[in-house]
Amino acid sequence: MNEQQNTTAQAGPSKPRHRADRRFGRTVIGLAAVAGLGLAAWAGTANAATTTSAARATPTCSAGALKAGFGQQLAGGMNHQGVVITLRNLSGRTCALRGYPGLGLENSAHRRLTTHTTWGNTWYAHDPGKKTLTLKDGQSAEAVVAWTHANTGTSGAVRASFLEITPPGATQHKTLAFPQWVDHGDLSVTALARHITVTP
Repeated sequence: MNEQQNTTAQAGPSKPRHRADRRFGRTVIGLAAVAGLGLAAWAGTANAATTTSAARATPTCSAGALKAGFGQQLAGGMNHQGVVITLRNLSGRTCALRGYPGLGLENSAHRRLTTHTTWGNTWYAHDPGKKTLTLKDGQSAEAVVAWTHANTGTSGAVRASFLEITPPGATQHKTLAFPQWVDHGDLSVTALARHITVTP
């Protein structure tokens, strides 16, 4: 009788201790999981902050920081014509360019003419697509501009004297002499790249 009571008394408390141990284990695991999530979130935030800081550290090239120019002149059959345009960083510091240059035609009095610009592939080159270009002082980016000219002075042809080139993200433009007939004022241009291979 006594032995049975003693056995019952010993067995009774052991169950709560076992449950308490399991609850304690779950609590520790839960705290570890929360801590792990906290560390992951901190690491993600730190990485994002680093990326953002790096992006902020390289400003976008302004029009004033760049020198515009013409490179290779392009010609071909079916009244196609084109030119490689270059934007060279002369700011004395590193800056970045991404995307397509804005284009506009001007007459001899620097009045803007109706211009339609298409971004993408041109008659002379495939579009390299938007890529962030980090230009150190003295480095250049280029794009290919193309148009057609059916005949000098034909109906719908625009007689241009200058070409406006607006760097991506800029509000001001560079102006280059551009004595060309352009059908309907239509231009096509590739995205800026370090170098674009031109189809002969």
